[in-house]
Amino acid sequence: MTAKLKVGLMGYGFAGETFHAPVIEHCGRATVAAIATGKPERAQSDYPNATIVETFDALIELQDVDCIVIATPNDTHFDLARRALDAGKHVVVDKPVTLSGADTKTLADLAASHKLLFAPFHNRRWDGDFMTIRALIDSGRLGRVTHYESHFDRFRPKVPQRWREEASRGGGLLFDLGPHLIDQALVLFGLPETIYATVKAQRDHASAPDYVHLLLGYPDKEIVLHASALAALEPPRFTIHGTRGSYVKTGLDVQEDQLKAGLRPGNPEFGRNPPGLLREVDGDHDLRQEFATRDGAYVEFYRSLAASVLDGNPFPVTPQDAVDVMTIIDLAIQSDAEGRRLQFTRLQ
Repeated sequence: MTAKLKVGLMGYGFAGETFHAPVIEHCGRATVAAIATGKPERAQSDYPNATIVETFDALIELQDVDCIVIATPNDTHFDLARRALDAGKHVVVDKPVTLSGADTKTLADLAASHKLLFAPFHNRRWDGDFMTIRALIDSGRLGRVTHYESHFDRFRPKVPQRWREEASRGGGLLFDLGPHLIDQALVLFGLPETIYATVKAQRDHASAPDYVHLLLGYPDKEIVLHASALAALEPPRFTIHGTRGSYVKTGLDVQEDQLKAGLRPGNPEFGRNPPGLLREVDGDHDLRQEFATRDGAYVEFYRSLAASVLDGNPFPVTPQDAVDVMTIIDLAIQSDAEGRRLQFTRLQ
């Protein structure tokens, strides 16, 4: 029987219960071995074979836990990840990994010194639409990409009372959705030369940013990343234009809503996404058609994690990826404050 990665989950709130635990348990190569939570009854009911503890100290002291997944409020990530690494545990941190590029670099260096894996939870590399786009661009069917626009828009006009809406705790869309938008762009196009951003709180009584418009500058293309909480009519999720065609995809990858509804990986309907629209133009050839979207596969994050820890395979999401994303978020905040385009310089 193939060995399984034993995961300790720190936090069993929305992120831990919805996005981490069920995906870990259904990926085939990992198991939820322990959960630290202030609500032990619910966690024990959901995962009867897991060890349930109430504190982080108790979690990192468990000898049979290989990796700690941190799914707690954003302002706690740095300290918890540092302590887990010092305890000799591999670490996955929900996004944002920290609240600054410098803090992320500190954790990356610490992990390297301990020879441990340290990874941001950039699970949206396994969104079905993003995997489709990646393959489409690599195929050359769009030609040279000149414009890429990625939106993560919702309509939530009322500000709920929760830590995710508190600027002092790292709340708001720049830290919440920004890491996914940025990471996907970097995977496709590499590091930008410049950053220009607008970051605003637009809703009544909002304190944390709920509108983010980010431009990544490259010599031959412009990349537009956008997130808003006030989009009652949502624009396309992805719009890509190239020298040989265009691609448009509406709607979010279905895995998030399916996990919220209790559907689990392994169900035949899990991750099944509707098609996008592709137009290819080359001389007299002009073809407009629905373009099939790949099934989403969040389980691949934890399968890859297990293969890295247990088999020594390289993990596709690196500590440097986390540093680059958070450096761009730092620059986005500075760009908005100063009203100008800034040069990107890599921390390494």
